[in-house]
Amino acid sequence: MKTPVLICDDSGVARRQLARSFPVDWDVQLMYATNGQECLALLETANPEVLFLDLNMPGMDGYQVLQAIRERHLQVIVIIVSGDIQPSALARVRELGAVDFVAKPCDSTKLAQIIDRHGIKDSARRRRLALQLGEWLDPQVRDVYQELTNVAMGQAGDLLARLLNVFVTLPIPNVNILEVNELAMALHSIDHNAATSGICQGFIGGGISGEALLLLNDSSFKEIAALMNYGGELNDAVELELLMDVGNILIGAMLTGLAKQLDVHFSQGHPVVLGQHSQVAELVRANRSRWQRTLAIEISYGIEDHDISCDLMLLFTEDSLKTLKYKVEYLLED
Repeated sequence: MKTPVLICDDSGVARRQLARSFPVDWDVQLMYATNGQECLALLETANPEVLFLDLNMPGMDGYQVLQAIRERHLQVIVIIVSGDIQPSALARVRELGAVDFVAKPCDSTKLAQIIDRHGIKDSARRRRLALQLGEWLDPQVRDVYQELTNVAMGQAGDLLARLLNVFVTLPIPNVNILEVNELAMALHSIDHNAATSGICQGFIGGGISGEALLLLNDSSFKEIAALMNYGGELNDAVELELLMDVGNILIGAMLTGLAKQLDVHFSQGHPVVLGQHSQVAELVRANRSRWQRTLAIEISYGIEDHDISCDLMLLFTEDSLKTLKYKVEYLLED
């Protein structure tokens, strides 16, 4: 059975080049849109299952199309194809619901890998992915998770601020459905070219389970040690101890704050070291068997006037999504 696919790009050359890059064994029914308005009209009338979307277009750009897809609750799998490869662009399209990103000019090998990764040639997996995205990236649901996280995040930040006697900057949390291969890209504040150390800690309770992942740039350890009045030599063992201390505070407070709001009790496992002095992609790659498709809530903490930043990510298992939705439904009622 043919897969209905829509390509939206204002460039005819780009549309043809992308269509020629599709795997030869993928049986598709192609549709084309030259701008955002045409794209939305076809999404509502022709019901394509997959959308390849350009970002930079006159009139309604790709970001606005993604926003409209969310607001109209359209169930379509969106893959961005764009020459804009800034990290902020990648982060923004993921927050708006795109499942992946292909840089222009499109590479057929890379495209085939993305199609295989998300099971897009399999009709059952396409439908499941579209339904999950349509349900769990709903703006109202995202707002509820962000508000729950805001409360818990403030409690964790307060504990860290008291421990270090500093002002902790609190971000807007990012809420996304992610595949394991997307975790590295989703960690926004960490410098992906810098050495990084990380731990994770499992949690379970009330039909909800997952892992908390904490990553810290190695450049932060010197200032953390100074703030904690540690005067000795910084070696691997000391840095790991400092990482564990920060993790215990942030992870413990976050889970406690969320548990109270969800009316559950979380039991926490022992912290596990993901690695030290590695790039983010290496840490995730080395531990990819630990995670599958997941609801991810990311908080990027910073400390004012100090070169310290860390990412805390809560990864809820796919089996937990139904329970989480049930727990927060009352917050969506008028």
